[in-house]
Amino acid sequence: MPRIRDLKDQQLYRIDKTVDYGDLNHLLTKTADLAIIEEQWEYMMRVAISLKQKTAPAHVIVQRLTNSSPSDRLTKAFTNLGRIIKTEYILRYLTDKELRQTVQRQLNKGEYRHKLPRWIFFADQGEFTTGDYEEIMNKASSLSFVSNAILYWNTIKISDIVEQLRQQGEEIDDETLSHISLLPYKHVLPNGTYFIEDEEKG
Repeated sequence: MPRIRDLKDQQLYRIDKTVDYGDLNHLLTKTADLAIIEEQWEYMMRVAISLKQKTAPAHVIVQRLTNSSPSDRLTKAFTNLGRIIKTEYILRYLTDKELRQTVQRQLNKGEYRHKLPRWIFFADQGEFTTGDYEEIMNKASSLSFVSNAILYWNTIKISDIVEQLRQQGEEIDDETLSHISLLPYKHVLPNGTYFIEDEEKG
Protein backbone atom coordinates (compact mmCIF):
# COMPACT_ATOMS: atom_id res chain seq x y z
CA MET A 1 0.00 0.00 0.00
CA PRO A 2 1.61 3.25 -1.09
CA ARG A 3 1.96 6.60 0.58
CA ILE A 4 0.94 9.14 -2.02
CA ARG A 5 3.28 12.07 -2.51
CA ASP A 6 1.92 15.63 -2.33
CA LEU A 7 -1.24 14.35 -0.71
CA LYS A 8 -2.66 17.83 -0.15
CA ASP A 9 -2.48 18.54 -3.89
CA GLN A 10 -4.30 15.39 -5.00
CA GLN A 11 -7.58 15.75 -6.88
CA LEU A 12 -10.44 13.74 -5.38
CA TYR A 13 -13.52 12.66 -7.32
CA ARG A 14 -17.13 12.03 -6.44
CA ILE A 15 -19.23 9.51 -8.34
CA ASP A 16 -22.48 11.47 -8.26
CA LYS A 17 -22.57 15.26 -8.50
CA THR A 18 -26.09 15.37 -7.05
CA VAL A 19 -25.19 13.65 -3.76
CA ASP A 20 -24.35 15.65 -0.65
CA TYR A 21 -21.14 14.22 0.84
CA GLY A 22 -21.25 16.48 3.87
CA ASP A 23 -17.82 17.51 5.14
CA LEU A 24 -16.22 15.94 2.07
CA ASN A 25 -17.95 18.24 -0.41
CA HIS A 26 -15.04 20.71 -0.43
CA LEU A 27 -12.63 17.86 -1.24
CA LEU A 28 -14.70 16.11 -3.91
CA THR A 29 -14.68 18.94 -6.42
CA LYS A 30 -14.85 16.87 -9.61
CA THR A 31 -16.97 13.94 -10.78
CA ALA A 32 -15.74 10.66 -12.23
CA ASP A 33 -17.50 9.44 -15.37
CA LEU A 34 -19.30 6.23 -14.40
CA ALA A 35 -21.09 6.04 -17.74
CA ILE A 36 -17.93 5.45 -19.73
CA ILE A 37 -16.80 2.79 -17.25
CA GLU A 38 -20.10 0.95 -17.72
CA GLU A 39 -19.82 1.35 -21.49
CA GLN A 40 -16.28 -0.06 -21.65
CA TRP A 41 -16.60 -2.60 -18.82
CA GLU A 42 -16.52 -5.68 -21.05
CA TYR A 43 -13.35 -4.49 -22.77
CA MET A 44 -11.79 -3.60 -19.43
CA MET A 45 -12.47 -7.13 -18.20
CA ARG A 46 -10.78 -8.53 -21.30
CA VAL A 47 -7.68 -6.49 -20.51
CA ALA A 48 -7.74 -7.66 -16.88
CA ILE A 49 -8.09 -11.32 -17.95
CA SER A 50 -5.22 -10.92 -20.41
CA LEU A 51 -3.02 -9.61 -17.61
CA LYS A 52 -4.06 -12.31 -15.17
CA GLN A 53 -3.59 -15.13 -17.66
CA LYS A 54 -0.42 -13.49 -19.02
CA THR A 55 -1.62 -13.73 -22.60
CA ALA A 56 -0.42 -10.17 -23.16
CA PRO A 57 2.63 -8.55 -21.53
CA ALA A 58 1.76 -5.83 -19.03
CA HIS A 59 4.19 -3.34 -20.57
CA VAL A 60 2.56 -3.77 -23.98
CA ILE A 61 -0.89 -3.00 -22.58
CA VAL A 62 0.38 -0.02 -20.60
CA GLN A 63 2.21 1.30 -23.66
CA ARG A 64 -0.90 0.90 -25.77
CA LEU A 65 -3.05 2.79 -23.28
CA THR A 66 -0.42 5.48 -22.71
CA ASN A 67 0.11 6.13 -26.41
CA SER A 68 -3.57 6.12 -27.31
CA SER A 69 -5.29 9.26 -28.52
CA PRO A 70 -7.06 11.52 -26.00
CA SER A 71 -10.38 10.39 -27.46
CA ASP A 72 -9.75 6.68 -26.84
CA ARG A 73 -12.73 5.57 -24.77
CA LEU A 74 -11.10 2.50 -23.22
CA THR A 75 -8.26 4.65 -21.89
CA LYS A 76 -10.78 7.16 -20.56
CA ALA A 77 -12.65 4.36 -18.81
CA PHE A 78 -9.50 3.10 -17.08
CA THR A 79 -8.58 6.66 -16.14
CA ASN A 80 -11.94 7.26 -14.49
CA LEU A 81 -11.85 3.92 -12.69
CA GLY A 82 -8.39 4.82 -11.43
CA ARG A 83 -9.70 8.15 -10.14
CA ILE A 84 -12.38 6.38 -8.12
CA ILE A 85 -9.97 3.82 -6.67
CA LYS A 86 -7.41 6.48 -5.82
CA THR A 87 -10.03 8.69 -4.17
CA GLU A 88 -11.29 5.78 -2.07
CA TYR A 89 -7.75 4.92 -0.98
CA ILE A 90 -6.86 8.51 -0.04
CA LEU A 91 -10.03 8.86 2.02
CA ARG A 92 -9.21 5.59 3.81
CA TYR A 93 -5.67 6.78 4.40
CA LEU A 94 -6.90 10.05 5.91
CA THR A 95 -9.42 8.42 8.23
CA ASP A 96 -7.78 5.10 9.13
CA LYS A 97 -4.93 5.42 11.63
CA GLU A 98 -4.07 1.73 11.41
CA LEU A 99 -3.69 1.97 7.63
CA ARG A 100 -1.35 4.95 7.97
CA GLN A 101 0.76 3.04 10.49
CA THR A 102 0.91 0.01 8.18
CA VAL A 103 2.05 2.19 5.27
CA GLN A 104 4.70 3.85 7.44
CA ARG A 105 6.06 0.49 8.59
CA GLN A 106 6.38 -0.67 5.00
CA LEU A 107 8.16 2.55 4.08
CA ASN A 108 10.58 2.09 6.96
CA LYS A 109 11.35 -1.46 5.81
CA GLY A 110 11.90 -0.23 2.28
CA GLU A 111 14.26 2.48 3.49
CA TYR A 112 16.26 -0.12 5.42
CA ARG A 113 16.47 -2.15 2.22
CA HIS A 114 18.03 0.83 0.43
CA LYS A 115 20.36 1.78 3.27
CA LEU A 116 21.98 -1.65 3.45
CA PRO A 117 23.43 -1.62 -0.10
CA ARG A 118 24.60 1.97 0.38
CA TRP A 119 26.39 0.90 3.56
CA ILE A 120 28.10 -2.00 1.80
CA PHE A 121 28.89 -0.14 -1.41
CA PHE A 122 30.90 2.43 0.50
CA ALA A 123 33.70 3.30 -1.92
CA ASP A 124 31.55 5.11 -4.49
CA GLN A 125 28.72 6.11 -2.17
CA GLY A 126 26.42 3.57 -3.81
CA GLU A 127 26.88 5.00 -7.30
CA PHE A 128 28.09 3.27 -10.44
CA THR A 129 30.80 5.45 -11.93
CA THR A 130 31.33 3.43 -15.08
CA GLY A 131 29.26 3.12 -18.22
CA ASP A 132 30.46 -0.38 -18.99
CA TYR A 133 27.42 -2.66 -18.91
CA GLU A 134 29.31 -5.82 -17.96
CA GLU A 135 31.10 -4.09 -15.10
CA ILE A 136 27.84 -2.60 -13.83
CA MET A 137 26.18 -6.03 -13.88
CA ASN A 138 29.14 -7.59 -12.06
CA LYS A 139 29.00 -4.95 -9.34
CA ALA A 140 25.21 -5.15 -9.06
CA SER A 141 25.30 -8.95 -8.81
CA SER A 142 28.04 -8.83 -6.18
CA LEU A 143 26.15 -6.21 -4.20
CA SER A 144 22.97 -8.29 -4.33
CA PHE A 145 24.88 -11.40 -3.24
CA VAL A 146 26.46 -9.68 -0.23
CA SER A 147 23.14 -8.04 0.74
CA ASN A 148 21.37 -11.40 0.67
CA ALA A 149 24.18 -12.99 2.69
CA ILE A 150 23.75 -10.33 5.39
CA LEU A 151 19.98 -10.80 5.32
CA TYR A 152 20.43 -14.55 5.76
CA TRP A 153 22.91 -14.08 8.61
CA ASN A 154 20.61 -11.59 10.35
CA THR A 155 17.66 -13.96 10.01
CA ILE A 156 19.58 -16.84 11.58
CA LYS A 157 20.93 -14.74 14.45
CA ILE A 158 17.61 -13.04 15.23
CA SER A 159 15.83 -16.41 15.14
CA ASP A 160 18.42 -17.84 17.56
CA ILE A 161 17.98 -14.89 19.93
CA VAL A 162 14.19 -15.17 19.85
CA GLU A 163 14.38 -18.91 20.51
CA GLN A 164 16.74 -18.40 23.46
CA LEU A 165 14.48 -15.76 24.98
CA ARG A 166 11.44 -17.99 24.61
CA GLN A 167 13.28 -20.86 26.28
CA GLN A 168 14.02 -18.50 29.16
CA GLY A 169 10.30 -17.84 29.55
CA GLU A 170 10.02 -14.59 27.64
CA GLU A 171 6.75 -14.15 25.76
CA ILE A 172 7.43 -12.98 22.21
CA ASP A 173 4.43 -13.18 19.92
CA ASP A 174 4.47 -13.20 16.14
CA GLU A 175 2.84 -9.76 16.01
CA THR A 176 5.86 -8.28 17.79
CA LEU A 177 8.25 -10.08 15.46
CA SER A 178 6.47 -8.67 12.41
CA HIS A 179 7.74 -5.21 13.38
CA ILE A 180 11.40 -6.27 13.56
CA SER A 181 13.51 -5.53 10.52
CA LEU A 182 15.85 -8.23 9.26
CA LEU A 183 18.05 -5.60 7.65
CA PRO A 184 20.07 -3.91 10.42
CA TYR A 185 23.54 -3.20 9.12
CA LYS A 186 25.55 -1.21 11.66
CA HIS A 187 27.17 -4.44 12.90
CA VAL A 188 28.64 -4.94 9.42
CA LEU A 189 32.14 -3.55 8.86
CA PRO A 190 32.21 -2.63 5.16
CA ASN A 191 35.91 -1.81 5.24
CA GLY A 192 36.84 -5.07 6.93
CA THR A 193 39.15 -5.45 9.91
CA TYR A 194 42.89 -5.08 9.54
CA PHE A 195 45.45 -6.33 12.04
CA ILE A 196 48.81 -4.63 11.77
CA GLU A 197 51.69 -5.86 13.85
CA ASP A 198 54.87 -3.94 14.41
CA GLU A 199 57.87 -5.61 12.89
CA GLU A 200 60.44 -6.61 15.42
CA LYS A 201 63.47 -4.46 15.18
CA GLY A 202 66.59 -6.47 14.40
